[in-house]
Amino acid sequence: MTDLLSWRPPTAIAPRGTLLLLPGRGEHPLVYERFGRRLAADGYVVHALGTTPDDDAEAVLARAADAAGADPAVPVVLIGSDTGALQALHTAAAADPGLPVEGVVVAGSAPTGARTGGAAAPGPGQDTYPDTDTDTGWDAELAARTACPTHRARLTEDAAFVRGRLAAPVPAHLLTDVRPAAPALILHGEADPVTPPEQARALAARLPRATLGVLHDGLHDVLNDASHRSAAAVVVLWLERLRADPGLSPILTIEQGAAL
Repeated sequence: MTDLLSWRPPTAIAPRGTLLLLPGRGEHPLVYERFGRRLAADGYVVHALGTTPDDDAEAVLARAADAAGADPAVPVVLIGSDTGALQALHTAAAADPGLPVEGVVVAGSAPTGARTGGAAAPGPGQDTYPDTDTDTGWDAELAARTACPTHRARLTEDAAFVRGRLAAPVPAHLLTDVRPAAPALILHGEADPVTPPEQARALAARLPRATLGVLHDGLHDVLNDASHRSAAAVVVLWLERLRADPGLSPILTIEQGAAL
């Protein structure tokens, strides 16, 4: 499986920004093909990196800078899912002039506190995660990840996807609290059984310029859940605000029941 996949806008559309996407536990770049194609159609260059949870901020920065190239379309935004979401936060906090990170999207973050859900973790001396090769174990992981039937089928048939890694411990270097100054969009599933929504709300309260989006009935993989279209649309709307004003001034306000 490739360490980098990229999706670019159609030839007639000038790029409106660059997204550097960091996958989560068990995932790889191709898992985000649907999301990448959708954002590219809206004018954004999307690079999905083959990072792993063990990569620290310095390693992620180096790979992200290499993928973005010498003159990336701005704004440059880090977006991550699960452990990739935590890596996006840490990398944004450590960003240097070599990669001008102007925003971060935290999509379905991995838990940073006590584990609350997902498949059972391995016991002492075990190298694999129990039950993930059984129908029951795999069904439980899918039920935690996504309610989208298309994505469930894709993961089930994906030989490169590593089953059971959703129960792997989050690396210690990702558990420390970081507060990047860049604007942040936090997307989280209201019914996420892996990471409690309270963690996302607490993160939004700590960050200086955060926008929180809670997906009703959403599960852990918010970018690939049943509401993936709405999640992608929210990302685009947030990116358009970031392009227009780093202070994220509203572009449009919907007034319910307003008289014409």
